Amino acid sequence: MNTKEILFEKLEEKEDEMIQHRRYLHQHPELSFQEDATAQYIKDFYKSKEVTVTQPVLGSNAIIVEIKGGQPGKTIGLRADFDALPIQEEVDVPFKSTNEGVMHACGHDAHTAYLLGLADALIEIKDELSGTVKIIHQHAEEMPPGGAQQVMQSGALNDLDEIYGIHVVPVAGTDVIGYNKGNAFAGSSTFTLTINGLGGHAASPHKTHDALIAGTNFVNTLQTIVSRRIDPSEMGVITVGAFDAPGGANVIQDKVTIKGTARYLNDDLEQFMYEEIEKVAKSVAVGFDVTYDLDYQFGYPVLYNHPAQTEQVVDILTASKGDYFEHLVEIPSVSGSEDFAYYLKEIPGAFFIVSCKPEDIEAPYMNHHPKFEVNEDALLVAAKAVGEIAINRLSATD
Repeated sequence: MNTKEILFEKLEEKEDEMIQHRRYLHQHPELSFQEDATAQYIKDFYKSKEVTVTQPVLGSNAIIVEIKGGQPGKTIGLRADFDALPIQEEVDVPFKSTNEGVMHACGHDAHTAYLLGLADALIEIKDELSGTVKIIHQHAEEMPPGGAQQVMQSGALNDLDEIYGIHVVPVAGTDVIGYNKGNAFAGSSTFTLTINGLGGHAASPHKTHDALIAGTNFVNTLQTIVSRRIDPSEMGVITVGAFDAPGGANVIQDKVTIKGTARYLNDDLEQFMYEEIEKVAKSVAVGFDVTYDLDYQFGYPVLYNHPAQTEQVVDILTASKGDYFEHLVEIPSVSGSEDFAYYLKEIPGAFFIVSCKPEDIEAPYMNHHPKFEVNEDALLVAAKAVGEIAINRLSATD
């Protein structure tokens, strides 16, 4: 058997173990920057194995496992994130989250589980490998500034030639893998606007400076940034997700708090959107005689899939189409964001989608929903796809 066949055989043997990893992690989710028990679980997995395990970011839970092959070759990074979300799970499964208000609602438990299985298989065949694989178990993908930025700043990945990663998404069955080139996932920023007015009695609005009216005008005017200030050929989204103005029916409140996000597929729009949102806040403050405080946080950059590496991924996976999956599909750019973008700003590579729709669900709930579910067949698909990309690229001379 060749290296790919040996690897695939080992991965098939480890499928049940990958599923058990996923279920344990799903049952014990932890929020971004708080994943202490998860990190310990990962470190314990590697304790008796012939690899180097380091934690490159002081005070964080990021873990890098270095697998040195027996032959010279490239150094390739493979990454999976392991943080969860502040969501109360509504899926009735035996391994339902035991942490109140916390859930693996984005699939990071599946990411970690497949990569543990793949890393284990690569360790067992490391003498047959060319080069070095760095397994990157990354914390805090869900919360800016994100764990990827910290890992990159640590310098632990300065020797990487290429880097690859996947995300599970229930857009189709597990026989589908999706990819895209160039600007693939949107950049994102978040903002919190606090509007301060003068409250009073609902019967005497002329004696107040109504923060609620000012806030509603701010929300409505925001949409003109996308419709009138951005080139229609560019992707831009501004969404207000929270409008907090508690009070009684007969009371005009002093203050409202508005939270939202801006997303874009062109890095040039990052600063532009901030400036336009600030302009809207200023105009509302003047027009309604209120004051405001805008807390604007620049989030993840646009994720850029390098064309050469993406083409290599397509070529490698095309050769396996019909084996462990059936369809390799080029997909449109995604308006969601991913801190894997920080790796790809400095290191050539690609990030792609492994579909994970459960077989018995016609209309699946998407990532970040309290009823989100993963078809666990996707774990073996992900391990094989990323595994064969790794062994091909380790020995590549281009």
